[in-house]
Amino acid sequence: MKASRLRLNPAKTQIMWLGTSQQLDKITARDVQLLLTEVSARNLGVIDSQLSLDAHVAAVCRSGYYQLRQLRPVTRSLSADAAKTLVQAFISSRLDYCNALLYGVSDGLMRRLQSIQDDAVRPARDHITPILRQLHWLPVRQRVTFKIAVLVFQCLTGQVPTYLADDCQLTSDVSTRRLRSTDTAMCVVRRSNNRFGDRCFAAAEPRLWNTLPVHLRQCESRTV
Repeated sequence: MKASRLRLNPAKTQIMWLGTSQQLDKITARDVQLLLTEVSARNLGVIDSQLSLDAHVAAVCRSGYYQLRQLRPVTRSLSADAAKTLVQAFISSRLDYCNALLYGVSDGLMRRLQSIQDDAVRPARDHITPILRQLHWLPVRQRVTFKIAVLVFQCLTGQVPTYLADDCQLTSDVSTRRLRSTDTAMCVVRRSNNRFGDRCFAAAEPRLWNTLPVHLRQCESRTV
């Protein structure tokens, strides 16, 4: 910042420490007493200090149910296709925002997000699975899986920046000898030492990609 002739404004600058609750308890911020410490990033609206995404899920649920209350009087006068378009615009878009970060979160948070989708498409107390299948919509957890799988496909086909593509490497590209996985388009799985590491893109994407069927991993386009 000094080289760019920039200077922090203590009145407008916030900092956030990232880590587990045990790690955060060990932090002393004597050198940055003038800055306000936050537990979630307001600009992004997603990341919190312990990477639990509790604040993000709470915000999505709050805005999602608000939109549902506004849409219900209107959808009664619309056709099924028009109502479907409104739900996709106002509800599904919120569920899909930064949803790749939801990989590995607790089941309780996933159920809260799924309840929004259920209330948006279920007319009564019917089973939600047949309705989602009829609409060709994926449940929230499967939407997360689909988003990550698409990102991996784009990494392997050179459609993303290098900082993402470098995290996706096929075994055929790094192996010096021919392995059984060479012809099956499997990615190199990186080891991690904790649950935060398991959720990062470099560790989660190859593990998830390798669980896909071989014919999907070998596709040359997203149209199957």
